[in-house]
Amino acid sequence: NEYKSYLRIGGNRLIMSFVTRMSGLVFRQLFDTTSSTYTYIIGCGKTRAAAIIDPVYEKVSRDIKMVSELDLKLKYAINTHCHADHVTGTAALRSKTGCQTMISKASGAKADLYINDKDIISIGDLKMEALSTPGHTNGCMSYILHDHKLCFTGDALMIRACGRTDFQEGNAGVLYESVTGRLFTLSEDYSVYPAHDYQGRTQSSIREEKLYNPRLTQPKEEFIRIMDNLGLSYPKKIDVSLPWNLRCGPTVADDEAILADIQANKP
Repeated sequence: NEYKSYLRIGGNRLIMSFVTRMSGLVFRQLFDTTSSTYTYIIGCGKTRAAAIIDPVYEKVSRDIKMVSELDLKLKYAINTHCHADHVTGTAALRSKTGCQTMISKASGAKADLYINDKDIISIGDLKMEALSTPGHTNGCMSYILHDHKLCFTGDALMIRACGRTDFQEGNAGVLYESVTGRLFTLSEDYSVYPAHDYQGRTQSSIREEKLYNPRLTQPKEEFIRIMDNLGLSYPKKIDVSLPWNLRCGPTVADDEAILADIQANKP
């Protein structure tokens, strides 16, 4: 049984999921309209410890407010990978809350804690498995809450799509193996929560993506051909985002100047 409510604040839609079957789990899905990025707050209902996945720098104040209103204590700020389309909010969250930052060791980015394949992240009584799913980038990680059948797949697996593979260490063959050989081996009733969606969709499932993903239902050779011929334009924010994100993102020491730099494409 799942219930969702939607708020629109300052032009941004906040998607708040109330999932009654998730005993002991506090869960919220938030959205940044500029980069079409989903940010996830995961909290332990018993201990109130929490983690945030893929925070956006410009939305840090929103995220801190939500964590406070939920009576949670932020323990970790985690990235699924080193993003190219937005500036991460992990360092700013660390500055404001004292949380620790996390990213895959293979990403090459800075963080307080580095994650490797099959590591278990403890969030109070919650246990979240890190699953290496490279291909979009070398350092892509998916995060799995097995007890609640949730997977946060970053840009590896998206809703009826997947992350591009034509830049930033991308490799279509590797991505195909990551998704079909790792994520698609999960139980089909696991829910899929990606880092982005550009058509207003909020979640999927392993079953749906195995059946309906137009790229990943193809044989490997055809998938590689499709990915090699997408003809996508150069990412608009990559020249700004990557330098910041390799450093764990900006802190809040000079907030106004940093935001001006981001907006002016001057990291």
